[in-house]
Amino acid sequence: MKKFIDSFINVWKIEELKNRILLTLGLLLVYRFGAQVTLPGIDATKLGNLTNQTNEGIGWLINVFTGGAFSQASVFALGIMPYISASIVVQLMGIAIPYLQKLQSDGESGRKKINQITRWLTIIITLVQGPGYIYNLYRTLPSDAFLLGVSSFSFLFSSVLIMVTGTIFAMWLGEKITDKGIGNGISLLIMVGIIARMPQAFIQEFMSRTSQESSGSIMMIVMEVILWFLVIIASILLVMAVRKIPVQYARRTVAGEFEQDMMGSRQFIPLKLNASGVMPIIFAQAIMFIPAAISGLAKESDTAQSLATMFKDPFGLVYNVVFALLIIIFTYFYTAITVPTNKMADDLKRSGGFIPGVRPGVETSDYLDKIMSLITFPGSIFLALIAILPAFVVSLLNVQGAWGYFYGGTSLLIMVGVAIDTIQQINTYLLNRHYDGLMKSGKNRKAVA
Repeated sequence: MKKFIDSFINVWKIEELKNRILLTLGLLLVYRFGAQVTLPGIDATKLGNLTNQTNEGIGWLINVFTGGAFSQASVFALGIMPYISASIVVQLMGIAIPYLQKLQSDGESGRKKINQITRWLTIIITLVQGPGYIYNLYRTLPSDAFLLGVSSFSFLFSSVLIMVTGTIFAMWLGEKITDKGIGNGISLLIMVGIIARMPQAFIQEFMSRTSQESSGSIMMIVMEVILWFLVIIASILLVMAVRKIPVQYARRTVAGEFEQDMMGSRQFIPLKLNASGVMPIIFAQAIMFIPAAISGLAKESDTAQSLATMFKDPFGLVYNVVFALLIIIFTYFYTAITVPTNKMADDLKRSGGFIPGVRPGVETSDYLDKIMSLITFPGSIFLALIAILPAFVVSLLNVQGAWGYFYGGTSLLIMVGVAIDTIQQINTYLLNRHYDGLMKSGKNRKAVA
């Protein structure tokens, strides 16, 4: 505990790191404030039906991903999800379109162009989703909730324009947090929205349990909390697990004041069991929102309506089977594009290192690719199991309300994954700062000699 307190104090001693954390907290506060600002032309006191729509099922998940903005008819009602959808589309197209493949290999300049393409695609997706959201408001809210009238073109036009602007502003906040703050800004925006809904969900579950005339109600709450912590531990183990690939360096001697034998101590390459982090969960969840959007636009008699309804229950069999399969697919896909085994093999060869028993170059690349494929399979299965765990918990423990969503699933995995990534970035920053200090003192000793 003392070590944790000392580390926390050290964070605030470093001016740049302190400024990054404060900037991150400030931008997150702006996002949370914007989620409470209702669209102009809507009576904020008559959103009861919309709130009820987001109390359970897929509506609750959409509301969580938007930080509660969906149920508030907020300027951030669509949240950051259009940007996530655009990122999925761009990365999928990168497999088939040579131009995007070239941009991916062009380094920083190519990344900037891909980001620009993603931004424009985000605007297009928001322009499509915006009218769909307004149409849902027409169906859900009473007519007197629209101050300018239900059929007002000015309300439709201004609302869609404001929602597009809100999504772009949220995307800008995420990018600023990534560049100037701490951690992945987009993931942090989603995590803050999830955390904001968790206390209310637990209070509802506690009230539901204690209101029952049963002597074991308190014991059930204790069991639920213990199980919740066990799931958190399992999620942490999944995020932190690595496969260590041993690496050895050839013997070489460096001339200088003292001859140094560079016969390498055995090192290793850490390959993460879940190298893709929380992104497969976010990608899969974004895809699962599509059937819900279709059901909102389709007529009652349409086949699409009945098909989409099967995906509206996050605790249903069809939903969880498809969700798990999507997570497994996206885990393999995202790992393939984020773990450059070819570059790792080239860097290893250039530095004079090799994996014992494997020839440098192509064979090393193939070996690393094979290992990644082998460890990604159990990693993706474990990730999918934790993602669909809420369905089993709700069925076995009869958990009421929204608290069941936090037993694994999208909510918990994103919270754990993003929290660990953020803590690791802070730790890395502290270690790098300490390393720079050692280097400076070393130079000073040499100058004095």
